[in-house]
Amino acid sequence: MSTVAALQREHPDQLLVGLVSVSDRAASGQYEDQGIPALRSWLEKALVQPAQYQERLVSDEQAVISATLCELVQMGCDLVLTTGGTGPARRDVTPEATLAVATREMPGFAEQMRQISLKFVPTAILSRQVAVIRELEKHAALIINLPGQPKAIQETLEGLRDAHGDSVVPGIFAAVPYCIDLIGGPYIDTHPEIVRAFRPKSAIRS
Repeated sequence: MSTVAALQREHPDQLLVGLVSVSDRAASGQYEDQGIPALRSWLEKALVQPAQYQERLVSDEQAVISATLCELVQMGCDLVLTTGGTGPARRDVTPEATLAVATREMPGFAEQMRQISLKFVPTAILSRQVAVIRELEKHAALIINLPGQPKAIQETLEGLRDAHGDSVVPGIFAAVPYCIDLIGGPYIDTHPEIVRAFRPKSAIRS
């Protein structure tokens, strides 16, 4: 693999995030991408400490998607979020591209995303998104495929609340900070009014 420039953290616990939108039409300029802006906007609201971002807009080509994920992890991203390309259509190859670069799978993330989406639409069972860990010699990253629509992105990351604002179905991001702890990444925290990060008591910093 060719050498790429490593990202530099502004402080030891800054999260380095790769954002990848997968869309033939957006990549070719036929319409303006909405996935990356939705992801970044949500993260900027949810994270206590500002993250550093690397953004990529790519076509629905498996080799291109896989190469992009590898590049972002090699640069040092702790978390890579993709949006788009997870359905059953022939051009939807984001899950295959993600699994191709995985060291291990994290199936619980995808299971929870589908459970959240099923609260709204029965077609949630058609979504094939996956989550994986990619490990290098001295670094590891969590890669998660997310839906393509901004509203669905927010719902799956944040979870569902009742009329009183209490959590009904936890969003997947509640588990992301502790997962990143466990793979050797920075200690990150979230604003609980957006999503409450869960850690065992022994893992919480005073």
